[in-house]
Amino acid sequence: MYAYIKGTLEEKAKDSIVIETAGIGYKIYISEKTMMTLGELGEKIKIYTHYHVREDNISLYGFTSNEELKMFELLLQVSGIGAKTAITMLSNITPSQFALAVISNDIKELVKIPGIGTKSAQRMILELKDKLKVENAIEEKSETKSEEISNVEAINEATQALQILGYNKAEIKRVFEKIQLKNVSTEEIIKSALKNLAR
Repeated sequence: MYAYIKGTLEEKAKDSIVIETAGIGYKIYISEKTMMTLGELGEKIKIYTHYHVREDNISLYGFTSNEELKMFELLLQVSGIGAKTAITMLSNITPSQFALAVISNDIKELVKIPGIGTKSAQRMILELKDKLKVENAIEEKSETKSEEISNVEAINEATQALQILGYNKAEIKRVFEKIQLKNVSTEEIIKSALKNLAR
């Protein structure tokens, strides 16, 4: 319903803020990380939003980047993960770290997050990987420059991670043409790609 809200930061609470625009104050729930990036009261800010509707509650959740918004909406699709748990996760792990943990089956990384146990982490990885449709690595090689073939595993993993965050193959291919792919780690590729995709 609301892609983003741009206005004056009027209030800050423990887990929410109020942004006023056109005479209306919007209460928006945010993560601790997002709270730390905001300026002082009275400053103009822009927050990407998710309009969350339940039978007993309607709320707005806010994010400073589209990547965080995509991760939040992705987490809501996992059984047993609600909005509050998703916000807690965003306070404790970045989208790139999260996507990397999922594609590498890194349960230890996910259980570091408050409220996420081993079973929740396993279910999260299983359900999100089921949503992921990745082409065969051999097909990926045909899209990769010859000098980058030695790094094809990292490129494939980064591709899967970006798909988990909601980007399609065409978007990923375009951004890979702009960034360094040779002799860099999977996480470095993901971070560079997200920076370019955010522009």
